[in-house]
Amino acid sequence: MFIELDLQSETPIYAQLVNQIVEGIASGALQPGDPLPSVRRLAEDLGINLHTVNKSYNLLKQEGFLQVHRKKGVIVQPDGMPGVTEAFEEKLRQQLRSLAAAAAVRGMSEEAFAQESRSVYRDTITNRGGEQR
Repeated sequence: MFIELDLQSETPIYAQLVNQIVEGIASGALQPGDPLPSVRRLAEDLGINLHTVNKSYNLLKQEGFLQVHRKKGVIVQPDGMPGVTEAFEEKLRQQLRSLAAAAAVRGMSEEAFAQESRSVYRDTITNRGGEQR
């Protein structure tokens, strides 16, 4: 698993880690049932606090992306990914609303914003070895 953190980013490290693991799942780089490094090992490999990794793993577990087993450790959810819920759609709308507002203020057209959104979506699920779902 390849994780690249930007320690100078305004995005918290735990959120970067969550985002990259979800991107790995979406792209197919991480398959259902794949093991992830232990909290301690990943923290050591990335040079970050183990509580940061633990927070990321717990958030991903709560959202249904990961399972934690006493014997197997942390694995990508083998029983299917979480579906689209009303709560997810509301979270998505809020994030898109904020991005759309920033794009509009900067003078980006609706079509350019939509095209960029499509491009990022397609890149996430196709250009990293994943199969389009």
